[in-house]
Amino acid sequence: MLLEMKMKKRQEKPTLPSTVTELATEEGSKVYVVGTAHFSDSSKRDVVKTIQEVQPDVVVVELCQYRVSMLKMDERTLLKEAKEINLEKLQQAIKQNGLMSGLMQMLLLKVSAHITEQLGMAPGGEFREAFKEASKVPFCKFHLGDRPIPVTFKRAIAALSFWQKVKLAWGLCFLSDPISKDDVEKCKQKDLLEQMMAEMIGEFPDLHRTIVSERDIYLTYMLKQAAKRTELPRVSETEPRRCVPSVVVGVVGMGHVPGIEKNWNTDLNIQEIMSVPPPSTSSKILKFVIKATVFGLVGYGCYKVGQRTVRFILSMPVAQNYLQKLANIKPEL
Repeated sequence: MLLEMKMKKRQEKPTLPSTVTELATEEGSKVYVVGTAHFSDSSKRDVVKTIQEVQPDVVVVELCQYRVSMLKMDERTLLKEAKEINLEKLQQAIKQNGLMSGLMQMLLLKVSAHITEQLGMAPGGEFREAFKEASKVPFCKFHLGDRPIPVTFKRAIAALSFWQKVKLAWGLCFLSDPISKDDVEKCKQKDLLEQMMAEMIGEFPDLHRTIVSERDIYLTYMLKQAAKRTELPRVSETEPRRCVPSVVVGVVGMGHVPGIEKNWNTDLNIQEIMSVPPPSTSSKILKFVIKATVFGLVGYGCYKVGQRTVRFILSMPVAQNYLQKLANIKPEL
């Protein structure tokens, strides 16, 4: 009965936002990819409208298991979390991704915190809306479609030269340009986004390959997996199995939509883009330099604190009296 209600609510010719791209599989399944800006109220509305119109069998979002917690956190908590970059988060990032990848993740989180502070809005609102709406659709599954973030960061770090890493870190550390809500909404325009990507390719082509192009492939693969034919519920075990084409809604950043369209009719193999290359010589050197610097600063700090502590103790009257008594003791012959 719930399935019948779902089919009745599903629109044959749905009225969809302009940010939705429709794709189809050879088996007849339909995939509606909603391109979003990650800090946008209108993107949330686009996601809600699309899911309500097509009543999907599966909703796929651009998240991995390492970022799934944002789906169940309230907006106020997320806003607070997104603004705070502290030592605990740094330690967690390094433990999860390794030293270099962890530091790069923290720099990117700093960028996200900068945007959050500028807009007063927590990231990922469209994914939370997708999660809520999917739970309202009968027999709708919810899938995480993004490559695990540790793999992405490790591959990104390995792809950059020593000086590219320094240049990128410097740029992210001193990011302070003001961002308005109008700027965020412009990110939903494909032409503007492609222009921004082109500028990024010119400076860090290998970074674009690992963070954008490879994830385009992974997201496409996951959308195709979700779009396999759906087996209808059976009343009893004796009833024959019946499969029908699926309806899928994908919620991804607008920057990934062109890549998904490009890869859609290609046979994809994600094994290569899931491998993590060994650290390069430059990464090992930089890692050693960072560790040596940290230990050096800690050692110097301990030395200065210890020096001040000794001076303070020696300046106390009790200590001076004790030292005076020691000085007056005559050795026995």
